Amino acid sequence: MLNVVIYARYSSHNQTECSIEGQLEVCRKYAEDHNFNIINEYIDRATSGTSDNRPDFLKMIKDSYRHLFQGVLVYQLDRFARNRYDSAVYKRKLKKNGVRVFSARENISDDASGVLMESVLEGMAEYFSVELSQKVKRGMKLNAESCYYNGGVVPLGYKLEIVSDDRFNNNIKKAVKKRYAIDEDKAPIVKKIFEMYANDKRMVEIINYLNSLGLTTTYNKPFNKSSIRRILENKKYIGIYTYQDEEIQDGIPRIIEDDLFYKVQQELEKNGLSPARRRAKTEYLLSNKLYCGLCKEKMIGKSGTSKTGKLHTYYSCKSAINHHCDMESIKKDDIEDIIAQACQDILTNDNIDLIAKKIVEYSNKEEDTIEYRQLNKALKGNEKSKVNLIRAITQCDDDSTRKILFDELSKTQAVIDSINKELLEETAKHSRISITEVKFFLKSLKKGNINNIKYKKSLINTLVNKVYLYKNKATILFNINNQIEEVNISLLEDVESSLFNAQALPFEIIVEPFDV
Repeated sequence: MLNVVIYARYSSHNQTECSIEGQLEVCRKYAEDHNFNIINEYIDRATSGTSDNRPDFLKMIKDSYRHLFQGVLVYQLDRFARNRYDSAVYKRKLKKNGVRVFSARENISDDASGVLMESVLEGMAEYFSVELSQKVKRGMKLNAESCYYNGGVVPLGYKLEIVSDDRFNNNIKKAVKKRYAIDEDKAPIVKKIFEMYANDKRMVEIINYLNSLGLTTTYNKPFNKSSIRRILENKKYIGIYTYQDEEIQDGIPRIIEDDLFYKVQQELEKNGLSPARRRAKTEYLLSNKLYCGLCKEKMIGKSGTSKTGKLHTYYSCKSAINHHCDMESIKKDDIEDIIAQACQDILTNDNIDLIAKKIVEYSNKEEDTIEYRQLNKALKGNEKSKVNLIRAITQCDDDSTRKILFDELSKTQAVIDSINKELLEETAKHSRISITEVKFFLKSLKKGNINNIKYKKSLINTLVNKVYLYKNKATILFNINNQIEEVNISLLEDVESSLFNAQALPFEIIVEPFDV
């Protein structure tokens, strides 16, 4: 028996609380008919599906990580999300947690087209989010060049002063910017903290001294070890403006002299309070996608440190770790680079055209919702009534009857206008995808830098369904279909010749054909 949860939602503009009960009734009947075990119900009242700012919806997504249920049951797809991009992203999140979305009124496609559309839409959403992020970062970098405030908490001892800069909008109107300035009331507190620590005062003594005077941090809270340490380590106090990995000397008014600051750094290190070097979290791009070709178990990311202290990362067969399979481990970067390069090369112009066409066809089919069909049916019925009324009016000689017919015609026209308005609203609720948009995204994906980790991640997440790794070859199953097919030898040769030479290729690579 499958454990499922029900998600129900109604929007305030044209639905009521009764709508929730109706949805729940249909979902419960569906669960009973399909032998589902309902363990919870998530309900958002008077909430639009065009936004993912829905408390119970987000709680449901979060709860899916606990692996308590394997399905989400909705009345129909537009209850889950009206925005197709959000729908694709959240369905993929649920899928990664082993959760499938079921519709009580519609058949959700799990065929090749559905898988393809979800993966590409998720990639498009991520791509355009990254594009927006890059634009924001460019603005922040421009800020940083002039040492303007770029957001975040203003350290104790500083305040912000407004300046103007006409570089940001073509001298038409000066943009308001902010710079760091010394807060004369709070700067002495910072100096006192540095001086006390440099003079061998213990951290607890500094904290007790400051709190006894009723002084507070920049968060307006009592001092503690963490807040004192943040102050003592902050390079802003010696005038260094930092943006990403760049430091600009004298970019900020200094509060502390270099000698005092670096003496404190030495004391921190001596006392074991200097910030520890944090090992960057390794991201395994083929997690839940890479499988051992010999035993079909997942290959999991592993790491180890050599005698020289160098970190090594690789993928190992889960069964091989327990000595139940003789598949050898493979270096993480090697296999990821090969798969990413294969993805990039598979994006030929012909394949991009085929994928875009397939996704738009599927998208248009998905837009034909029950509500849309019902509205269209009602519109046709009322338009037919309108034609009949006009015909009756032209053939009628009785004035009183003609008046009644004119009144009916007026009412029918009002209904038609209302239905047309609802149809426009229903259409607007769905994010239409054009072939041009999909092609633009896929061509942008084609042109990326294969050495960029974020780009490789986007390529793999968008295009790769599974990879089966053998001792001398790898079979890639793309998100074009969900079944393994015969190897396309001509495609294999094309990919191999364009990717590698005989000496550089560590193993044979087999690419499953696109089935669009």
